[in-house]
Amino acid sequence: MNKFFGIFFLSILSFSCSSDLDFNQVNDLKSEPVVIANLASFDVPANQFVIGGVEQTISGDLLDFNIFKDSYFNKSLVRADFFFEINNTINRAYKINLVFLDANNSPLYTIPFNVPAYAGVQNLVTKTEIFENAKLDLLKSTTKIAFVISLLPGPALDENSLGSLKLRSSATIYLVLE
Repeated sequence: MNKFFGIFFLSILSFSCSSDLDFNQVNDLKSEPVVIANLASFDVPANQFVIGGVEQTISGDLLDFNIFKDSYFNKSLVRADFFFEINNTINRAYKINLVFLDANNSPLYTIPFNVPAYAGVQNLVTKTEIFENAKLDLLKSTTKIAFVISLLPGPALDENSLGSLKLRSSATIYLVLE
């Protein structure tokens, strides 16, 4: 009896249904991934705004931003959201400009930040910048980002000044892959 059920069970498994497969459906595949990544960060102690006993009113840095050299990524990008958070624990106000530059170092777009002086309570400045449509085209032409920090008038800084100016940023990238 066990042999009969075993043979019967195996014979049922040997019958199967199948249909024609349409491999052309892969041509209609559309994926819309969202990627979140760190963008840039810095942590500048107050005493680094003083060089040789002299307060530096303007400082900055220039970063290469060659992400758009990849034509597939460039074509697939439909939107980018940049999030910035600045924490100032120095008793001086700052103006920070993030300047997006093209291959000829010509400014394409600027994101300004007004950062108030630290007054004993948490001092966060946040901003989200959304790049889509024409603004996204400017971003895609970017090859460098300049960080320009301007020290605004206030109490003098020296080598013993406390606090720091911190920036954290991230990017949320929206792609359409076809």
